[in-house]
Amino acid sequence: MDELNILMTFAAGLAGALVFGYIAVRLNLSPIIGYLIAGVMVGPFTPGVVVNRAIAEQFAEIGVILLLFGIGLRFNLKELFAVWRIGVPGALIQSTFSTLALASILRLMGWNWTSGLILGMAVSVASTVVMALVLAHWHDEHTKIGHIAIGWTVVEDILTVALLLLLPLLFSQKVQTGANVGWALGLAALKILGLIGLVMVLGTWGIPWALARIAKTRSRELFTLSVLVLAVGIAAGSARIFGVSMALGAFLAGLAVGRSEFAARAANDALPMRDAFAVLFFVSVGMLFDPKSLIEVPHVIAAVLFVVVVVKPLAAAFTVRLLGQPMTAAVQIGAAFSQVGEFSFILGTVALGLGLIDDVGWNALVAASIISIALNPYMYATARRIWQPRKIQTRPVAERRPPVNPKRCILVGYGPVGKIVHRLLLERGAEITVIDLNLDTIRKLRAEGYHALFGDVLRPGTLEDAGVAEAASLILSTDIEDAAEVVKQARQINPDLQILARCARLREAAALRKAGATVVAAGEAEVGVALAEVVTAGDEMTCNTAALHRETIRRTLYDDPAGRMEK
Repeated sequence: MDELNILMTFAAGLAGALVFGYIAVRLNLSPIIGYLIAGVMVGPFTPGVVVNRAIAEQFAEIGVILLLFGIGLRFNLKELFAVWRIGVPGALIQSTFSTLALASILRLMGWNWTSGLILGMAVSVASTVVMALVLAHWHDEHTKIGHIAIGWTVVEDILTVALLLLLPLLFSQKVQTGANVGWALGLAALKILGLIGLVMVLGTWGIPWALARIAKTRSRELFTLSVLVLAVGIAAGSARIFGVSMALGAFLAGLAVGRSEFAARAANDALPMRDAFAVLFFVSVGMLFDPKSLIEVPHVIAAVLFVVVVVKPLAAAFTVRLLGQPMTAAVQIGAAFSQVGEFSFILGTVALGLGLIDDVGWNALVAASIISIALNPYMYATARRIWQPRKIQTRPVAERRPPVNPKRCILVGYGPVGKIVHRLLLERGAEITVIDLNLDTIRKLRAEGYHALFGDVLRPGTLEDAGVAEAASLILSTDIEDAAEVVKQARQINPDLQILARCARLREAAALRKAGATVVAAGEAEVGVALAEVVTAGDEMTCNTAALHRETIRRTLYDDPAGRMEK
Protein backbone atom coordinates (compact mmCIF):
# COMPACT_ATOMS: atom_id res chain seq x y z
CA MET A 1 0.00 0.00 0.00
CA ASP A 2 2.85 2.38 0.79
CA GLU A 3 4.42 1.69 -2.60
CA LEU A 4 1.08 2.37 -4.31
CA ASN A 5 0.68 5.60 -2.32
CA ILE A 6 4.13 6.79 -3.41
CA LEU A 7 3.44 5.91 -7.05
CA MET A 8 0.01 7.58 -7.01
CA THR A 9 1.47 10.75 -5.48
CA PHE A 10 4.21 10.93 -8.08
CA ALA A 11 1.91 10.10 -11.01
CA ALA A 12 -0.97 12.39 -9.94
CA GLY A 13 1.39 15.27 -9.17
CA LEU A 14 3.18 15.09 -12.52
CA ALA A 15 -0.03 14.44 -14.49
CA GLY A 16 -1.80 17.38 -12.87
CA ALA A 17 1.22 19.62 -13.47
CA LEU A 18 1.30 18.55 -17.12
CA VAL A 19 -2.40 19.23 -17.74
CA PHE A 20 -2.66 22.56 -15.91
CA GLY A 21 0.80 23.66 -17.04
CA TYR A 22 -0.23 23.06 -20.65
CA ILE A 23 -3.46 25.02 -20.16
CA ALA A 24 -1.51 27.89 -18.58
CA VAL A 25 0.93 28.04 -21.50
CA ARG A 26 -1.92 27.96 -24.02
CA LEU A 27 -3.45 30.94 -22.20
CA ASN A 28 -0.09 32.77 -22.41
CA LEU A 29 0.44 32.42 -18.66
CA SER A 30 3.47 31.17 -16.79
CA PRO A 31 3.44 27.35 -16.43
CA ILE A 32 4.21 27.90 -12.74
CA ILE A 33 0.59 29.01 -12.31
CA GLY A 34 -0.55 25.69 -13.76
CA TYR A 35 1.73 23.73 -11.42
CA LEU A 36 0.36 25.59 -8.38
CA ILE A 37 -3.25 25.01 -9.47
CA ALA A 38 -2.45 21.32 -9.94
CA GLY A 39 -1.28 21.22 -6.33
CA VAL A 40 -4.50 22.83 -5.12
CA MET A 41 -6.57 20.32 -7.12
CA VAL A 42 -4.82 17.24 -5.66
CA GLY A 43 -4.51 18.75 -2.18
CA PRO A 44 -6.58 17.93 0.92
CA PHE A 45 -8.73 21.10 0.76
CA THR A 46 -10.46 20.35 -2.55
CA PRO A 47 -12.67 17.38 -3.56
CA GLY A 48 -11.42 14.66 -5.88
CA VAL A 49 -7.99 13.03 -5.92
CA VAL A 50 -6.00 13.63 -2.75
CA VAL A 51 -2.33 12.68 -2.71
CA ASN A 52 0.12 12.37 0.17
CA ARG A 53 1.62 15.81 0.78
CA ALA A 54 4.54 14.46 2.81
CA ILE A 55 5.60 12.23 -0.09
CA ALA A 56 5.15 15.09 -2.58
CA GLU A 57 7.38 17.31 -0.45
CA GLN A 58 10.07 14.62 -0.38
CA PHE A 59 10.03 14.43 -4.17
CA ALA A 60 10.09 18.22 -4.32
CA GLU A 61 13.14 18.28 -2.05
CA ILE A 62 15.03 16.27 -4.65
CA GLY A 63 14.15 18.91 -7.24
CA VAL A 64 15.37 21.68 -4.93
CA ILE A 65 18.63 19.82 -4.32
CA LEU A 66 19.30 19.27 -8.03
CA LEU A 67 18.36 22.86 -8.86
CA LEU A 68 20.71 24.35 -6.25
CA PHE A 69 23.42 21.87 -7.26
CA GLY A 70 23.12 23.08 -10.87
CA ILE A 71 23.31 26.71 -9.79
CA GLY A 72 26.43 26.00 -7.75
CA LEU A 73 28.05 24.29 -10.75
CA ARG A 74 27.86 27.50 -12.77
CA PHE A 75 29.02 29.79 -9.99
CA ASN A 76 32.58 31.00 -9.86
CA LEU A 77 33.95 31.23 -6.32
CA LYS A 78 35.50 34.64 -6.97
CA GLU A 79 32.17 35.90 -8.29
CA LEU A 80 30.39 34.46 -5.26
CA PHE A 81 32.66 36.22 -2.78
CA ALA A 82 32.34 39.42 -4.80
CA VAL A 83 28.52 39.41 -4.72
CA TRP A 84 28.50 38.51 -1.03
CA ARG A 85 29.78 42.02 -0.35
CA ILE A 86 26.37 43.07 -1.61
CA GLY A 87 24.44 39.99 -0.52
CA VAL A 88 25.26 40.10 3.18
CA PRO A 89 24.31 43.76 3.88
CA GLY A 90 21.55 43.50 1.28
CA ALA A 91 19.92 40.51 2.94
CA LEU A 92 20.18 42.12 6.39
CA ILE A 93 18.74 45.49 5.31
CA GLN A 94 15.97 44.09 3.12
CA SER A 95 14.92 41.45 5.66
CA THR A 96 14.84 43.99 8.50
CA PHE A 97 12.80 46.52 6.53
CA SER A 98 10.29 43.94 5.23
CA THR A 99 9.90 42.37 8.67
CA LEU A 100 9.25 45.70 10.41
CA ALA A 101 6.84 46.79 7.67
CA LEU A 102 4.63 43.71 7.98
CA ALA A 103 4.83 43.68 11.79
CA SER A 104 3.68 47.33 11.87
CA ILE A 105 0.76 46.69 9.53
CA LEU A 106 -0.36 43.62 11.48
CA ARG A 107 -0.01 45.55 14.74
CA LEU A 108 -2.58 48.03 13.41
CA MET A 109 -4.85 45.03 12.78
CA GLY A 110 -4.60 43.96 16.40
CA TRP A 111 -1.79 41.42 16.24
CA ASN A 112 0.93 41.35 18.87
CA TRP A 113 4.47 42.36 17.96
CA THR A 114 5.93 38.86 18.34
CA SER A 115 3.55 37.21 15.86
CA GLY A 116 3.93 40.10 13.42
CA LEU A 117 7.72 39.98 13.57
CA ILE A 118 7.84 36.21 13.09
CA LEU A 119 5.50 36.33 10.09
CA GLY A 120 7.51 39.25 8.71
CA MET A 121 10.72 37.25 9.00
CA ALA A 122 9.06 34.38 7.13
CA VAL A 123 7.97 36.51 4.16
CA SER A 124 11.31 38.33 3.96
CA VAL A 125 12.94 35.12 2.66
CA ALA A 126 12.74 34.56 -1.10
CA SER A 127 12.36 31.22 -2.86
CA THR A 128 15.60 30.19 -4.53
CA VAL A 129 13.70 27.74 -6.73
CA VAL A 130 11.36 30.38 -8.16
CA MET A 131 14.16 32.89 -8.58
CA ALA A 132 16.42 30.41 -10.36
CA LEU A 133 13.71 29.36 -12.80
CA VAL A 134 12.71 32.94 -13.60
CA LEU A 135 16.33 34.01 -14.08
CA ALA A 136 16.98 30.93 -16.23
CA HIS A 137 14.05 31.80 -18.49
CA TRP A 138 15.81 35.03 -19.40
CA HIS A 139 19.29 33.46 -19.23
CA ASP A 140 20.15 35.92 -16.46
CA GLU A 141 21.27 33.36 -13.90
CA HIS A 142 24.92 33.69 -15.00
CA THR A 143 24.93 37.48 -15.33
CA LYS A 144 25.93 39.87 -12.58
CA ILE A 145 22.27 40.39 -11.69
CA GLY A 146 21.78 36.65 -11.35
CA HIS A 147 24.93 36.22 -9.27
CA ILE A 148 23.86 38.97 -6.86
CA ALA A 149 20.33 37.59 -6.54
CA ILE A 150 21.42 33.97 -5.96
CA GLY A 151 24.24 34.99 -3.60
CA TRP A 152 21.72 37.10 -1.70
CA THR A 153 19.37 34.13 -1.26
CA VAL A 154 22.27 31.98 -0.01
CA VAL A 155 22.89 34.59 2.69
CA GLU A 156 19.16 34.54 3.52
CA ASP A 157 19.30 30.75 3.83
CA ILE A 158 22.17 31.00 6.33
CA LEU A 159 20.33 33.68 8.31
CA THR A 160 17.21 31.52 8.34
CA VAL A 161 19.18 28.54 9.64
CA ALA A 162 20.34 30.72 12.54
CA LEU A 163 16.78 31.89 13.14
CA LEU A 164 15.47 28.33 13.16
CA LEU A 165 18.02 27.54 15.88
CA LEU A 166 17.07 30.62 17.90
CA LEU A 167 13.28 30.30 17.90
CA PRO A 168 13.08 27.11 20.03
CA LEU A 169 15.73 28.51 22.39
CA LEU A 170 13.95 31.84 22.88
CA PHE A 171 10.32 30.71 22.90
CA SER A 172 10.27 27.20 24.32
CA GLN A 173 8.70 26.72 27.75
CA LYS A 174 12.10 26.50 29.42
CA VAL A 175 13.76 29.86 29.95
CA GLN A 176 17.08 30.00 28.13
CA THR A 177 20.06 32.03 29.27
CA GLY A 178 22.07 34.33 27.08
CA ALA A 179 24.97 31.92 27.34
CA ASN A 180 22.87 29.13 25.84
CA VAL A 181 21.78 31.35 22.95
CA GLY A 182 25.33 32.52 22.30
CA TRP A 183 26.61 28.95 22.44
CA ALA A 184 23.96 27.79 19.93
CA LEU A 185 24.77 30.60 17.49
CA GLY A 186 28.52 30.05 17.83
CA LEU A 187 28.12 26.33 17.25
CA ALA A 188 25.96 26.98 14.17
CA ALA A 189 28.59 29.34 12.74
CA LEU A 190 31.34 26.77 13.34
CA LYS A 191 29.29 24.06 11.63
CA ILE A 192 28.68 26.23 8.56
CA LEU A 193 32.36 27.16 8.32
CA GLY A 194 33.33 23.53 8.81
CA LEU A 195 30.96 22.44 6.04
CA ILE A 196 32.32 25.06 3.63
CA GLY A 197 35.90 24.03 4.41
CA LEU A 198 35.16 20.32 3.98
CA VAL A 199 33.34 20.81 0.66
CA MET A 200 36.15 22.99 -0.69
CA VAL A 201 38.75 20.35 0.26
CA LEU A 202 36.66 17.67 -1.45
CA GLY A 203 36.25 19.92 -4.48
CA THR A 204 39.99 20.44 -4.78
CA TRP A 205 41.16 16.84 -4.39
CA GLY A 206 38.55 14.18 -3.63
CA ILE A 207 35.75 14.92 -6.10
CA PRO A 208 37.95 15.48 -9.21
CA TRP A 209 39.89 12.30 -8.43
CA ALA A 210 36.71 10.21 -8.10
CA LEU A 211 35.00 11.69 -11.16
CA ALA A 212 38.13 11.18 -13.27
CA ARG A 213 38.14 7.45 -12.41
CA ILE A 214 34.44 7.15 -13.25
CA ALA A 215 34.75 9.18 -16.47
CA LYS A 216 37.47 6.87 -17.77
CA THR A 217 35.02 3.93 -17.67
CA ARG A 218 33.13 5.74 -20.50
CA SER A 219 29.87 4.65 -18.84
CA ARG A 220 27.14 7.29 -19.04
CA GLU A 221 25.08 5.57 -16.38
CA LEU A 222 27.92 5.51 -13.85
CA PHE A 223 28.76 9.17 -14.42
CA THR A 224 25.12 10.23 -14.05
CA LEU A 225 24.86 8.12 -10.91
CA SER A 226 28.00 9.73 -9.49
CA VAL A 227 26.52 13.21 -10.06
CA LEU A 228 23.35 12.19 -8.20
CA VAL A 229 25.36 10.70 -5.34
CA LEU A 230 27.39 13.89 -4.98
CA ALA A 231 24.40 16.22 -5.10
CA VAL A 232 22.05 14.26 -2.85
CA GLY A 233 24.77 12.79 -0.63
CA ILE A 234 26.46 16.08 0.25
CA ALA A 235 23.07 17.79 0.66
CA ALA A 236 21.78 15.09 3.02
CA GLY A 237 25.08 14.91 4.90
CA SER A 238 25.07 18.69 5.34
CA ALA A 239 21.65 18.58 6.94
CA ARG A 240 22.39 15.53 9.07
CA ILE A 241 25.88 16.35 10.31
CA PHE A 242 26.16 20.13 10.12
CA GLY A 243 22.54 21.11 10.75
CA VAL A 244 22.18 23.35 7.67
CA SER A 245 19.57 23.12 4.94
CA MET A 246 19.92 20.50 2.22
CA ALA A 247 19.52 23.30 -0.34
CA LEU A 248 22.62 25.06 1.01
CA GLY A 249 24.54 21.78 1.07
CA ALA A 250 23.57 21.09 -2.55
CA PHE A 251 24.69 24.57 -3.59
CA LEU A 252 28.09 24.05 -1.94
CA ALA A 253 28.37 20.62 -3.60
CA GLY A 254 27.77 22.29 -6.96
CA LEU A 255 30.47 24.85 -6.18
CA ALA A 256 32.91 22.03 -5.44
CA VAL A 257 32.19 20.09 -8.65
CA GLY A 258 32.13 23.34 -10.64
CA ARG A 259 35.80 23.91 -9.85
CA SER A 260 36.69 20.74 -11.78
CA GLU A 261 36.77 19.98 -15.50
CA PHE A 262 33.57 17.93 -15.16
CA ALA A 263 31.27 20.88 -14.49
CA ALA A 264 29.60 21.05 -17.91
CA ARG A 265 28.88 17.33 -18.15
CA ALA A 266 27.67 17.13 -14.55
CA ALA A 267 25.25 20.01 -15.14
CA ASN A 268 23.85 18.45 -18.29
CA ASP A 269 23.44 15.05 -16.65
CA ALA A 270 21.42 16.52 -13.78
CA LEU A 271 19.21 18.74 -15.98
CA PRO A 272 16.44 16.30 -17.04
CA MET A 273 15.92 14.96 -13.51
CA ARG A 274 16.04 18.45 -12.03
CA ASP A 275 13.22 19.77 -14.18
CA ALA A 276 10.87 16.88 -13.43
CA PHE A 277 11.36 17.01 -9.67
CA ALA A 278 11.40 20.83 -9.50
CA VAL A 279 7.84 20.85 -10.89
CA LEU A 280 6.76 18.86 -7.84
CA PHE A 281 7.99 21.70 -5.63
CA PHE A 282 5.23 23.94 -6.96
CA VAL A 283 2.69 21.12 -6.72
CA SER A 284 3.58 20.60 -3.06
CA VAL A 285 3.20 24.35 -2.40
CA GLY A 286 -0.24 24.34 -4.01
CA MET A 287 -1.29 21.44 -1.78
CA LEU A 288 -0.81 23.65 1.30
CA PHE A 289 -3.42 26.17 0.18
CA ASP A 290 -6.93 26.21 1.66
CA PRO A 291 -9.13 28.26 -0.73
CA LYS A 292 -11.50 29.11 2.15
CA SER A 293 -8.83 31.37 3.62
CA LEU A 294 -9.45 33.84 0.79
CA ILE A 295 -12.92 34.41 2.23
CA GLU A 296 -12.13 34.04 5.93
CA VAL A 297 -9.05 36.31 6.26
CA PRO A 298 -8.76 38.39 3.07
CA HIS A 299 -7.44 41.47 4.92
CA VAL A 300 -4.51 39.57 6.45
CA ILE A 301 -3.67 37.94 3.12
CA ALA A 302 -3.82 41.35 1.42
CA ALA A 303 -1.45 42.82 4.01
CA VAL A 304 1.08 40.01 3.65
CA LEU A 305 0.83 40.10 -0.14
CA PHE A 306 1.32 43.89 -0.17
CA VAL A 307 4.58 43.54 1.74
CA VAL A 308 5.78 40.67 -0.48
CA VAL A 309 5.06 42.20 -3.91
CA VAL A 310 5.46 45.92 -3.13
CA VAL A 311 7.44 46.66 0.04
CA LYS A 312 9.95 43.84 -0.29
CA PRO A 313 10.96 44.57 -3.93
CA LEU A 314 11.24 48.29 -3.16
CA ALA A 315 13.40 47.55 -0.11
CA ALA A 316 15.64 45.22 -2.14
CA ALA A 317 15.95 47.70 -5.01
CA PHE A 318 16.73 50.56 -2.62
CA THR A 319 19.37 48.45 -0.89
CA VAL A 320 21.05 47.43 -4.15
CA ARG A 321 21.10 51.07 -5.29
CA LEU A 322 22.44 52.15 -1.89
CA LEU A 323 25.29 49.65 -2.29
CA GLY A 324 26.40 51.31 -5.52
CA GLN A 325 24.79 49.18 -8.21
CA PRO A 326 23.08 50.79 -11.26
CA MET A 327 19.33 51.38 -11.35
CA THR A 328 18.82 48.64 -13.96
CA ALA A 329 20.30 46.02 -11.64
CA ALA A 330 18.46 47.42 -8.62
CA VAL A 331 15.02 47.24 -10.22
CA GLN A 332 15.50 43.78 -11.70
CA ILE A 333 16.91 42.31 -8.50
CA GLY A 334 14.08 43.90 -6.54
CA ALA A 335 11.51 42.33 -8.87
CA ALA A 336 13.19 38.92 -8.51
CA PHE A 337 12.58 39.07 -4.73
CA SER A 338 8.83 39.66 -5.04
CA GLN A 339 7.94 36.16 -3.83
CA VAL A 340 8.33 33.79 -0.89
CA GLY A 341 8.94 30.09 -0.85
CA GLU A 342 10.42 27.00 0.72
CA PHE A 343 12.21 28.51 3.72
CA SER A 344 9.17 30.62 4.54
CA PHE A 345 7.18 27.41 5.07
CA ILE A 346 9.89 25.85 7.21
CA LEU A 347 10.04 28.93 9.40
CA GLY A 348 6.25 29.17 9.46
CA THR A 349 5.94 25.51 10.49
CA VAL A 350 8.34 25.99 13.42
CA ALA A 351 6.54 29.18 14.49
CA LEU A 352 3.15 27.44 14.28
CA GLY A 353 4.41 24.59 16.44
CA LEU A 354 5.70 27.05 19.07
CA GLY A 355 2.41 28.95 19.07
CA LEU A 356 4.02 32.13 17.71
CA ILE A 357 1.53 32.35 14.84
CA ASP A 358 -1.94 30.82 14.50
CA ASP A 359 -3.82 29.21 11.61
CA VAL A 360 -4.76 32.65 10.28
CA GLY A 361 -1.10 33.59 9.96
CA TRP A 362 -0.23 30.25 8.40
CA ASN A 363 -3.01 30.45 5.78
CA ALA A 364 -2.05 34.06 4.97
CA LEU A 365 1.57 32.95 4.48
CA VAL A 366 0.57 30.12 2.13
CA ALA A 367 -1.90 32.25 0.17
CA ALA A 368 0.60 35.08 -0.26
CA SER A 369 3.24 32.56 -1.31
CA ILE A 370 1.08 31.06 -4.06
CA ILE A 371 -0.10 34.40 -5.41
CA SER A 372 3.38 35.96 -5.33
CA ILE A 373 4.98 32.93 -6.99
CA ALA A 374 2.37 33.16 -9.77
CA LEU A 375 2.96 36.91 -10.21
CA ASN A 376 6.75 36.84 -9.96
CA PRO A 377 7.59 35.89 -13.59
CA TYR A 378 5.49 38.79 -14.85
CA MET A 379 6.93 41.27 -12.36
CA TYR A 380 10.47 40.33 -13.37
CA ALA A 381 9.61 40.49 -17.07
CA THR A 382 8.03 43.92 -16.61
CA ALA A 383 11.00 45.24 -14.66
CA ARG A 384 13.37 43.89 -17.26
CA ARG A 385 11.40 45.39 -20.14
CA ILE A 386 11.05 48.84 -18.58
CA TRP A 387 14.53 49.23 -17.14
CA GLN A 388 16.61 47.43 -19.74
CA PRO A 389 18.84 49.83 -21.71
CA ARG A 390 17.27 50.67 -25.07
CA LYS A 391 20.07 49.25 -27.14
CA ILE A 392 19.51 45.82 -25.57
CA GLN A 393 16.55 43.76 -26.71
CA THR A 394 14.07 42.79 -24.03
CA ARG A 395 12.98 39.42 -25.33
CA PRO A 396 14.19 36.26 -23.60
CA VAL A 397 17.72 35.31 -24.64
CA ALA A 398 16.37 32.04 -26.02
CA GLU A 399 14.50 34.11 -28.64
CA ARG A 400 17.48 36.29 -29.59
CA ARG A 401 20.00 35.14 -32.15
CA PRO A 402 23.61 35.86 -31.17
CA PRO A 403 25.96 36.91 -33.98
CA VAL A 404 27.46 33.97 -35.84
CA ASN A 405 31.25 33.71 -36.07
CA PRO A 406 32.02 32.44 -39.63
CA LYS A 407 35.25 30.83 -38.38
CA ARG A 408 33.68 29.11 -35.37
CA CYS A 409 33.33 25.35 -35.65
CA ILE A 410 32.15 22.68 -33.21
CA LEU A 411 33.85 19.31 -33.75
CA VAL A 412 32.27 16.29 -32.07
CA GLY A 413 34.71 13.43 -31.62
CA TYR A 414 38.50 13.37 -31.74
CA GLY A 415 39.22 9.94 -33.16
CA PRO A 416 41.25 9.31 -36.33
CA VAL A 417 38.73 11.19 -38.49
CA GLY A 418 38.33 13.99 -35.97
CA LYS A 419 42.09 14.54 -35.79
CA ILE A 420 42.29 14.94 -39.57
CA VAL A 421 39.37 17.37 -39.62
CA HIS A 422 40.85 19.31 -36.70
CA ARG A 423 44.23 19.69 -38.42
CA LEU A 424 42.72 20.78 -41.73
CA LEU A 425 40.44 23.33 -40.07
CA LEU A 426 43.32 24.77 -38.06
CA GLU A 427 45.31 25.23 -41.28
CA ARG A 428 42.39 27.34 -42.57
CA GLY A 429 42.29 29.54 -39.48
CA ALA A 430 39.12 28.12 -37.95
CA GLU A 431 38.25 28.51 -34.25
CA ILE A 432 37.44 24.99 -33.12
CA THR A 433 35.83 23.61 -29.97
CA VAL A 434 36.18 19.83 -29.61
CA ILE A 435 33.55 17.82 -27.70
CA ASP A 436 34.66 14.37 -26.59
CA LEU A 437 34.06 11.81 -23.85
CA ASN A 438 37.71 10.76 -23.61
CA LEU A 439 39.06 12.62 -20.59
CA ASP A 440 42.73 12.12 -21.54
CA THR A 441 42.03 13.56 -24.99
CA ILE A 442 40.36 16.64 -23.54
CA ARG A 443 43.21 17.23 -21.10
CA LYS A 444 45.81 16.87 -23.87
CA LEU A 445 43.97 19.31 -26.16
CA ARG A 446 43.65 21.87 -23.36
CA ALA A 447 47.33 21.48 -22.48
CA GLU A 448 48.15 22.26 -26.12
CA GLY A 449 46.05 25.42 -25.95
CA TYR A 450 42.98 24.22 -27.88
CA HIS A 451 39.34 24.65 -26.86
CA ALA A 452 37.95 21.33 -25.66
CA LEU A 453 34.84 20.32 -23.69
CA PHE A 454 34.42 17.09 -21.75
CA GLY A 455 30.80 16.16 -22.28
CA ASP A 456 28.21 13.92 -23.89
CA VAL A 457 26.74 15.60 -26.96
CA LEU A 458 23.52 13.61 -26.46
CA ARG A 459 22.89 15.41 -23.17
CA PRO A 460 20.80 18.60 -23.37
CA GLY A 461 22.99 21.65 -22.82
CA THR A 462 26.30 20.29 -24.09
CA LEU A 463 25.97 21.95 -27.48
CA GLU A 464 25.03 25.25 -25.83
CA ASP A 465 28.06 25.04 -23.55
CA ALA A 466 30.25 24.53 -26.61
CA GLY A 467 28.84 27.69 -28.21
CA VAL A 468 26.87 26.16 -31.07
CA ALA A 469 24.54 29.19 -31.17
CA GLU A 470 27.41 31.38 -32.39
CA ALA A 471 29.07 28.72 -34.57
CA ALA A 472 29.00 28.55 -38.36
CA SER A 473 29.35 24.76 -38.58
CA LEU A 474 28.96 21.57 -36.57
CA ILE A 475 30.87 18.43 -37.58
CA LEU A 476 29.95 15.00 -36.21
CA SER A 477 33.19 13.16 -36.99
CA THR A 478 32.32 9.97 -35.15
CA ASP A 479 29.43 7.52 -35.16
CA ILE A 480 26.93 8.66 -32.53
CA GLU A 481 23.95 6.80 -31.24
CA ASP A 482 20.83 8.89 -32.00
CA ALA A 483 22.89 11.26 -34.14
CA ALA A 484 19.67 12.51 -35.76
CA GLU A 485 18.54 13.83 -32.38
CA VAL A 486 21.81 15.73 -32.01
CA VAL A 487 21.26 17.26 -35.44
CA LYS A 488 17.70 18.30 -34.48
CA GLN A 489 18.88 19.93 -31.26
CA ALA A 490 21.62 21.83 -33.08
CA ARG A 491 19.23 22.97 -35.80
CA GLN A 492 16.76 24.27 -33.21
CA ILE A 493 19.47 26.29 -31.47
CA ASN A 494 21.00 27.64 -34.67
CA PRO A 495 18.79 27.33 -37.79
CA ASP A 496 21.55 28.66 -40.07
CA LEU A 497 24.15 26.17 -38.86
CA GLN A 498 26.01 24.08 -41.44
CA ILE A 499 25.88 20.51 -40.10
CA LEU A 500 28.19 17.81 -41.46
CA ALA A 501 27.38 14.35 -40.08
CA ARG A 502 29.11 11.01 -40.36
CA CYS A 503 27.40 7.63 -40.21
CA ALA A 504 28.53 4.07 -40.79
CA ARG A 505 25.77 2.76 -43.08
CA LEU A 506 23.98 4.20 -46.06
CA ARG A 507 20.57 3.39 -44.62
CA GLU A 508 21.24 5.88 -41.79
CA ALA A 509 21.91 8.81 -44.13
CA ALA A 510 18.27 9.59 -44.95
CA ALA A 511 17.34 10.03 -41.29
CA LEU A 512 20.23 12.45 -40.76
CA ARG A 513 19.26 14.52 -43.80
CA LYS A 514 15.63 14.56 -42.66
CA ALA A 515 16.75 15.75 -39.21
CA GLY A 516 18.51 18.72 -40.80
CA ALA A 517 22.06 17.68 -41.68
CA THR A 518 23.54 19.74 -44.50
CA VAL A 519 26.00 17.07 -45.63
CA VAL A 520 26.05 13.37 -44.70
CA ALA A 521 29.09 11.12 -45.21
CA ALA A 522 28.32 7.39 -44.93
CA GLY A 523 31.28 5.07 -44.45
CA GLU A 524 29.94 2.50 -46.91
CA ALA A 525 29.48 5.09 -49.66
CA GLU A 526 32.81 6.87 -49.19
CA VAL A 527 34.75 3.60 -49.22
CA GLY A 528 32.96 2.63 -52.41
CA VAL A 529 33.80 5.96 -54.03
CA ALA A 530 37.46 5.66 -53.00
CA LEU A 531 37.77 2.13 -54.38
CA ALA A 532 36.08 3.11 -57.64
CA GLU A 533 38.47 6.04 -57.97
CA VAL A 534 41.47 3.76 -57.52
CA VAL A 535 40.16 1.34 -60.14
CA THR A 536 39.63 4.12 -62.70
CA ALA A 537 42.83 6.00 -61.85
CA GLY A 538 44.55 4.77 -65.01
CA ASP A 539 41.78 6.00 -67.30
CA GLU A 540 42.50 9.09 -69.33
CA MET A 541 40.01 11.37 -67.69
CA THR A 542 40.16 15.09 -66.97
CA CYS A 543 39.92 16.31 -63.38
CA ASN A 544 36.46 17.77 -63.99
CA THR A 545 35.20 14.54 -65.50
CA ALA A 546 36.68 12.49 -62.65
CA ALA A 547 35.04 14.75 -60.08
CA LEU A 548 31.72 14.47 -61.90
CA HIS A 549 32.11 10.71 -61.96
CA ARG A 550 32.66 10.61 -58.18
CA GLU A 551 29.65 12.78 -57.50
CA THR A 552 27.49 10.62 -59.78
CA ILE A 553 28.49 7.54 -57.80
CA ARG A 554 27.79 9.33 -54.51
CA ARG A 555 24.40 10.56 -55.65
CA THR A 556 23.44 7.10 -56.83
CA LEU A 557 24.48 5.53 -53.52
CA TYR A 558 22.86 8.09 -51.24
CA ASP A 559 19.66 8.50 -53.24
CA ASP A 560 18.96 4.78 -53.50
CA PRO A 561 21.15 2.90 -51.01
CA ALA A 562 19.12 -0.29 -51.00
CA GLY A 563 17.71 -0.62 -54.49
CA ARG A 564 19.49 0.65 -57.57
CA MET A 565 23.02 -0.45 -56.65
CA GLU A 566 21.91 -4.01 -55.89
CA LYS A 567 20.54 -4.58 -59.37
